Amino acid sequence: MGEFEKSISFDGRDIRLKVGLLAPQAGGSVLIESGDTRVLVSATRSSARAGVDFLPLTVDYEERLYAAGRIPGGIMRREGRPPERVTLTSRLIDRPLRPLFPSWLRDDLQVVAYTLSMDELVPPDVLAVTGASIATLIAQIPFDGPMAAVRVGLVGDDFIINPTYAETEAGDLDLVVAGTSHGVIMVEASANQLPERDIIEAIEFGYEAVQDLIQAQLELIDELGLKLVQEEPPEEVDTSLENFISERATDEIKKILSQFDLDKKTRDAALDAVKETISTAISELPETDPIQIAATENSKALGNTFKSITKKLMRRQIVEDNIRVDGRKLDEVRPVSCQVGLLPKRVHGTGLFNRGLTQVLSAVTLGTPGDAQNLPDDLQAEQAKRYMHHYNFPPFSVGETKPLRAPGRREIGHGALAERSIVPVLPTKEEFPYVIRVVSEVLSSNGSTSMGSVCGSTLSLMDAGVPISKPVSGAAMGLIKEGDEIRVLTDIQGIEDFLGDMDFKVAGTDSGITALQMDMKISGLSLETVAQAVHQAKDARLHILEKMLEAIDQPRSEMSSYAPRLLTIKIDPDMIGLVIGPGGKTIKGITEETGAKIDIEDDGTVTISAMDEGRARKARNIVQGMTRKLNEGDVYVGRVTRIIPIGAFVEFLPGKEGMIHISQLADYRVGKVEDEVAVGDEVIIKVREIDGKGRINLTRLGIHPDQAAAAREAAVNR
Repeated sequence: MGEFEKSISFDGRDIRLKVGLLAPQAGGSVLIESGDTRVLVSATRSSARAGVDFLPLTVDYEERLYAAGRIPGGIMRREGRPPERVTLTSRLIDRPLRPLFPSWLRDDLQVVAYTLSMDELVPPDVLAVTGASIATLIAQIPFDGPMAAVRVGLVGDDFIINPTYAETEAGDLDLVVAGTSHGVIMVEASANQLPERDIIEAIEFGYEAVQDLIQAQLELIDELGLKLVQEEPPEEVDTSLENFISERATDEIKKILSQFDLDKKTRDAALDAVKETISTAISELPETDPIQIAATENSKALGNTFKSITKKLMRRQIVEDNIRVDGRKLDEVRPVSCQVGLLPKRVHGTGLFNRGLTQVLSAVTLGTPGDAQNLPDDLQAEQAKRYMHHYNFPPFSVGETKPLRAPGRREIGHGALAERSIVPVLPTKEEFPYVIRVVSEVLSSNGSTSMGSVCGSTLSLMDAGVPISKPVSGAAMGLIKEGDEIRVLTDIQGIEDFLGDMDFKVAGTDSGITALQMDMKISGLSLETVAQAVHQAKDARLHILEKMLEAIDQPRSEMSSYAPRLLTIKIDPDMIGLVIGPGGKTIKGITEETGAKIDIEDDGTVTISAMDEGRARKARNIVQGMTRKLNEGDVYVGRVTRIIPIGAFVEFLPGKEGMIHISQLADYRVGKVEDEVAVGDEVIIKVREIDGKGRINLTRLGIHPDQAAAAREAAVNR
């Protein structure tokens, strides 16, 4: 294949496609560029493995630090475990790509995206999503594409396509829209409480740009002399097993699905009993019977066919009768209950959120600035996270037994979604200097645990006394699409997610949306249906929020006594070295003396933390004393620390010491310093002079009684 190039422009922001230059042995590859950001994306197909009855698709996104002109840290000096942002980008590529492969495909597929170069303007993630579609098309893998993605930002009142990092940071919206010619297939957004109408308009704006990228891909494929490889007609299959199961199970499944008072466990057990009856009936058939042979040759055939029939019947019930398996209306939320303060206050704040059979326990820990999560391994500029949300999904939450493992992509993704949902309502660092970590433990799962984590987090933050500006709630919307018939479902439960066509999570306050995440199992959704789901989600969010506020309606005025106490002061940045001291000697000494922890930032912000507020105040006084700018004529109360023949040294502020010359001890001649003062004496002194070497000369002369009284009062208040 020769080298081909193509470009497309959005308001002067070019995206360039280069094919045939790199990775010639990959099934298909493309170098996609914008600015100085370059992403190489490849798609490769291998033969199917025996016994695989699912699509074995692997999507990996990787960043090399050479892309930003940096050498990795650590002993090995090479990239190690990827940061969470890389994992989230892998998911971002996977989510709109996976539904577009035909259901019958069983070949091993791998999509790999490398960021080869990265500037400080263009994020590589949406480039990688579009590149994955191009590489798949070039690899001639059956695929219902093209597919493309763009980022939408909001600068002032204007939407822009593929904003820079700075524009995204300064705006109120960070939205990624992916779609095909059939409709929207994936949405992910962080928003600063934007109204629903603005979010819908932004999705429409982004989808228009997606169409331009899709057209560019079609033109590129044509220029390369390739054709779109659509879903091939499946081979003729023996339907005898399906007919056998359908004849014996349909009525029983319909009966179970229409018993709306059954809980999940009972319903699943009833369906399993029907499936077991069918299995017994098949086992009693002659060994030469085609049904017996089909079930024996593929051990999963019975289960897959039974699930397919159950899926059809459940969907038909929703479309034809507008009623769900638990008897709810399409726009009805399951029963909600909330509780705060469940754990002792050694845990700084807790919230328990129940919605139907979904249960999430969220716990807050308040930390000091030194507890912030540094992100030095990212290609972006170094930064620190003050708010962290971690999500755990143990196997017992769905009644299963599995080994416990480190968080996977799903856990990382759900935690990131909950984190994005809460960030817009958090207090600023100046208002609340604490570092905040929330952990959401999923104790029971039956749909939308990520939105349950958002609600539980809000409850726990208010219980911890974090002054969030507004409480946040969330709901997950679902979809059933049969032909032209579409039903949008509010607050989907597990079976509706598993057998449905959409999982659309919406979080926000009563003022607007803070986060979105939409994933599809079909090849696209119309903008009208997306808008319907967004508006329908608002009613659900507000209903859930009302239930949450019954448990706690505002952040507590006091924090747990076990939370650290923080005091913040500002010093001259030029004096940071003075506070730290040579080799950290001075700051270590203050910590040992007071028991307080001291964090100093480059701008001179000093945060002092201690479990006891008195210790924090003592450390603050020392730092303030060391860094206070002295003026000649200032009057203080001090204490004599040592005596020499020509005078006495007095510490009048923590870390500040000066000398009273013998001639300045009294308004008469003093024979010996010891005749006037002794070590440990409290004295009133005035700053007489600060010489060129920074030495402080003090005096006891010329101090007005009012000055002395003010100095004593100030000393008491310190």
